[in-house]
Amino acid sequence: MAMRNSSTYEEATEIKPKKEGVMIKRSLNKRFWTVVNYKQRSFVLNEKFLVYYELEDDSSKLLKREEKGRILLETVHTVEIATNFFTKEEIGVSEEVWPFLLGYQVKGRDYLLFLCALRKEDRIDWILAIREACLNNKTIKSEFHPAPWISKNWACCGSTVRYSEGCRKCGDWASIRSLSSLDVSTHSNNTMPGEGTPGTPSSKQKEKIMPRTKVVALYNYKAIETGDLSLEKNQEYDVIDDSQEHWWKVKDTKGNVGFIPSNYVKEKESLGLQQYEWYVNDMSRQRSESTLKHEDKEGCFVVRNSSTKGLYTLSLYTKIPHPHVKHYHIKQNSRGEFFLSEKHCCQSIPDLINYHKHNSGGLASRLKTSPCDRPAPATAGLSHDKWEIDHDDLMLLEELGSGQFGVVRRGKWRGSIDVAVKMMKEGTMSEDDFIEEAKVMTKLQHTNLVQLYGVCSKNRPIFIVTEYMRYGSLLNHLRRHEQSLSSNQGLLLDMCIQVCKGMAYLERHNYIHRDLAARNCLVGTDNIVKVADFGLARYVLDDQYTSSGGSKFPIKWAPPEVLNYTRFSSKSDIWAYGVLMWEVFSCGKMPYGRLKNAEVVERVQKGLILEKPKACYKEVYDVMRKCWAHLPENRPSFKVLKETLVGISQRIVVD
Repeated sequence: MAMRNSSTYEEATEIKPKKEGVMIKRSLNKRFWTVVNYKQRSFVLNEKFLVYYELEDDSSKLLKREEKGRILLETVHTVEIATNFFTKEEIGVSEEVWPFLLGYQVKGRDYLLFLCALRKEDRIDWILAIREACLNNKTIKSEFHPAPWISKNWACCGSTVRYSEGCRKCGDWASIRSLSSLDVSTHSNNTMPGEGTPGTPSSKQKEKIMPRTKVVALYNYKAIETGDLSLEKNQEYDVIDDSQEHWWKVKDTKGNVGFIPSNYVKEKESLGLQQYEWYVNDMSRQRSESTLKHEDKEGCFVVRNSSTKGLYTLSLYTKIPHPHVKHYHIKQNSRGEFFLSEKHCCQSIPDLINYHKHNSGGLASRLKTSPCDRPAPATAGLSHDKWEIDHDDLMLLEELGSGQFGVVRRGKWRGSIDVAVKMMKEGTMSEDDFIEEAKVMTKLQHTNLVQLYGVCSKNRPIFIVTEYMRYGSLLNHLRRHEQSLSSNQGLLLDMCIQVCKGMAYLERHNYIHRDLAARNCLVGTDNIVKVADFGLARYVLDDQYTSSGGSKFPIKWAPPEVLNYTRFSSKSDIWAYGVLMWEVFSCGKMPYGRLKNAEVVERVQKGLILEKPKACYKEVYDVMRKCWAHLPENRPSFKVLKETLVGISQRIVVD
């Protein structure tokens, strides 16, 4: 139990703390009937206590708030990396988090506090700092449970003995003594290359508290470049170096070492359902229906995360009495068993799936097949640290389209990887500036962004090489399928949410698109939608395109501050996103119809906005209206828009 005190953050930090920052805290769940929750808190580590404070919902700043709890450091007996036992939906985040645990004792009773750092290096730094502060404790344990006590057993090992010894050995705290000499308060920049940031542990020092991570390959990967390593699906690998976000150095069971794309593997301990072909993670209800109908096989099914956090849904295709998709919540009873029908309970979801493969057990059909293999995700670059691509490695195929920048053709890199190649017209862009930026842009990676693989810059014209999207632009896709899409508001809303997720990622990384529209989003398999050409408009030299008075300028997607002052920001992207939503719900109609640009400018200046598309929920149109607030500061962020639209989706279509 954490102790309470009435101090404020300012009072607690009058003496300079050892460490402070924001983390996600799991409730201690001291009574079995209380609901477990996760909340962001401001943490301060001083000489005697680890104290945490309430954090304002819309800010990551440490605020003057009453503290929520404190832990006396002399009672701490365990500080270890925890198993990733939760889902992102459960704790309400979209990015990776890094859990660790802190065990302590109050009045003879043990407690485990589970915390999630927002960055991997922060987790290590917190563990180091807390261990260093507790080095002289007399109750340090040698074994621990890396996951919490849930449903009358330990989630890590399944032991049903509440106060059993841990199932894993603790790290050697004595090794921390070699780190205690680090001057964590230093701000010196006198660091030799390769030594790391002053005041932070080196990679060798971190290894002393980090066991070597084992990962499992989710997809096959064929190494083409020297230094990379091939992956075989479902095989295990040891991580040697994960200091780079997108490419990790690993060792296979034969001792071969090389780099692999980090999004192709998952930590063994947190693998969960991802090892099964039938699990599709965050696929929406609408996309699951579309995928299963396209497969058109009786008994075809997927398991996905439910719209209700922490739950799962089974989506099943049946042709009886007519082709349709049924959705079933996977539930748990008081014993922690899983079931679709209470008569048939199983210890795990895989066991439940296996049971219903042999018995329909109340379902519309027996489970038979899952859709084809999940497509492998795009990698951040075509190889480790590779952004410059050789012209000779590209085989150019059919033309996919043409536009402001030049012709786009489908291609093959090294004869094996499908790519799209944008062949830039000479003189249309500031080439040197873009090439420098491309080095950074290859590292932007998100499910709803078209991946930039690299550039061919040694010859002219310059080629921009990106991920290939099978079904082309969102605009053309909407127009081609207007008849079927116009009656499927849920799928249209899902497309908008996907674009919003991609834009929220760009917003977090301080990227402005400048030309967001349905024509600049692309559609792939399973109705996945991705944002393309982000940031490219910045490097165009054509005045007709870059000046708001130019005939090529996208007037109909531009807010007042861009039309008046050419002032771009994430808020101007929000305005354009509202217009994109209008395009989606009108199935590709031209905004403002046949009005000329000058007439559109006049309307926007007067505060007149686009009318609601005929087949559009009022709630959705209200979101568009918020995007079109005349003043930029009155428009929401993409993060807020995403949360709003997901909420609307859940109200409109409940699993």
